[in-house]
Amino acid sequence: MSHLNILTFKYNLAKLKSKAGRPTGRLLSGRDRQCSDLMKIYRPDKEEMKKVFDKIAGEAGRVSRKDMQALLERFGKADAANEAWRMICVADYKKDGSMDFDEFMEVHRNGVPLAEIRRAFFVFDKDGDGRISAEEVMDVLLKLGERCSLEDCMQMVKEIDRNHDGLVDMDDFMAMMTRPRKES
Repeated sequence: MSHLNILTFKYNLAKLKSKAGRPTGRLLSGRDRQCSDLMKIYRPDKEEMKKVFDKIAGEAGRVSRKDMQALLERFGKADAANEAWRMICVADYKKDGSMDFDEFMEVHRNGVPLAEIRRAFFVFDKDGDGRISAEEVMDVLLKLGERCSLEDCMQMVKEIDRNHDGLVDMDDFMAMMTRPRKES
């Protein structure tokens, strides 16, 4: 029975009880409420955030609207120019036309919602099958300007793949993205 059907059943049961003159009580218990990923936050450390920022930044220490637009275009974002402009405007509290690392960190001061990490999964999952192959990893890395062989990507997938099917599923991806990083 789906969650919606259970809620409808409880609602109808409550209506019947109230018509019979009995107290209805609460319709939903704490156990019935679903926990949303929108409120769950992952807090990456500053070094991780610096690595991400450096991948985006064009000129040393800054992300311009042009840099952001180029990144969005590589990923096939519709209306990349307008989207890049909006993103920089939101982050650029110093009003100098670009985003530096401090501004980048301010945008992420409360961490990264797990829902955002889940959305990142679908950047990799090009065929929409719910799994990421080594070929899909290689495609995204190339778009990010990384040079990586298929064999290297296969090794990356192997290190993340917990059920050993040669693919990364959502659970593997979430575990990889939220685990503490080892110093190399």
